[in-house]
Amino acid sequence: MKRIFACIVVLVLSCRLVAAQAAVAGSQPEAAQPNVTTTSSPEVAQFQKIEDQWSKAVSEHDQYALENVLSPLFVDVAANGDITTRNQQIVSVITGDDKSLWLTQKVITVRMLGDIAVANGTYTLRHKVNSATVEEKGVFTHVFERAHGGWVCINSQRTALREDAGGKKKPAGTVEPFHIPLFGGKNN
Repeated sequence: MKRIFACIVVLVLSCRLVAAQAAVAGSQPEAAQPNVTTTSSPEVAQFQKIEDQWSKAVSEHDQYALENVLSPLFVDVAANGDITTRNQQIVSVITGDDKSLWLTQKVITVRMLGDIAVANGTYTLRHKVNSATVEEKGVFTHVFERAHGGWVCINSQRTALREDAGGKKKPAGTVEPFHIPLFGGKNN
């Protein structure tokens, strides 16, 4: 009889404890969840300033400004598939062989992941290919790391917008089958 009474008391007390905790949790406002992906926020403005510094450094052949934006661990994958490091990017800027080199970037979204941020956007790059000046438009993904109170880019991936044979962009609604390069098909 004493055991049954003790079990009932423990059960009643534990139920009251759970109910009290639920009441306290319900009376406190939930912590606001930060926007992980955002298209209009202080983060987009902040990273747009960094992208503007980057664009200006490239366009003005400014080695030191570019060093401030790119991490020593920086890796760039260009739209044509070329992979370069920070030092290679700086050398190409300071040699200044391409006087027509000009870059502009527009941040569309930013995802904040602690000390890592991923910025996505569009770009226009004017540069020389052989002896002709080419204007390449596309999209980018830049991965930034918080370092020394600021942000530096550790990875860049660019994808050029596709153009048809006439040099015009393909319509947005154009549907094409999935294509794997090097594996059959007449498009290789």
